[in-house]
Amino acid sequence: MTHRARALRIGLVWGLAVTTVLVAVPLALRERLPEPLATHWSGRPDGSMPLALFLALSAGLWLPAWGILLAALLRGRVLDHRSGRAQWWGLLAGIGVLPAGMSLVTLLANLDATSWREAAPLGPEFLVPVVAAVAAGAAAGYLGRGAPDVPREPGHAPPGLPLSPDRRVVWVSRVRNRLLLALSRTGMAAGAVVAALSLVMELPGPAASIAWWSLPLWLAGYATATVRVRVTAQGVAIGFGPLGWPARRIPMARIERARVEERFPAQVGGYGLRGLPGSATVMVRGGECLVLDYRSGGRLAISVDDAERGASLVNALVGVRA
Repeated sequence: MTHRARALRIGLVWGLAVTTVLVAVPLALRERLPEPLATHWSGRPDGSMPLALFLALSAGLWLPAWGILLAALLRGRVLDHRSGRAQWWGLLAGIGVLPAGMSLVTLLANLDATSWREAAPLGPEFLVPVVAAVAAGAAAGYLGRGAPDVPREPGHAPPGLPLSPDRRVVWVSRVRNRLLLALSRTGMAAGAVVAALSLVMELPGPAASIAWWSLPLWLAGYATATVRVRVTAQGVAIGFGPLGWPARRIPMARIERARVEERFPAQVGGYGLRGLPGSATVMVRGGECLVLDYRSGGRLAISVDDAERGASLVNALVGVRA
């Protein structure tokens, strides 16, 4: 059995187990739970919601994350590198333990209460699922990281491109990650619904905070799921989002050379704009990347189609300028 097949099997079993805890366990205990049940505490219970809504929100926080992890496994090469394996296994375990633990703590506090106001008081108990999620994620990432990666070869130089000084040229390439676009749209819609609900009712645990904080993250994912690169004599322009805005422009005078290199999300920490200034990667999809080496010593990598032709033109323009 391959690593991917084994990970897929374990991921499916784990996801069904977490879903069972979030849905089947509350339904099995519904005769011993008040309706509605307490879902918010300030020492004593001070907020409630119907059991059906509690189930929908609990499953709604877990199922999209589970789907994203499985989709990344099926469509990408997340397990090809040690850092990717550690991240994938760590997220699978940690993100599953957190909602399941929060749900169990909530159910135990409500168990056999005559009304939601009579639920048991809660304080530091809500920290237990958070600590358990962090510990589970760290342990799973450590155990699943596998053997160290084989050192990769440096990026290769593209073929030369003869270019006369008086010739006007341009190269444009656009790449889009359809899966990331779909997930970002779904995440923004789900986050908006949960955030709107938090304005009219008390939601369980950190659901409202997660929804509000996740909205800008999903928006950033949507903006970086499409990238357009344009090379002219003036420099390299990188446009983000469907409209190519905002855009980052790099003058040709800053560039020393261009090359082609294979990079994958697991190597750089995921999708989007990764790394720090001077050593960043614009990761839309794994594979061929256009790498710009700056005269100052830094570099920028952009995952884009036809990167070799773009690198050839950049080097030719740098030579003409020199």
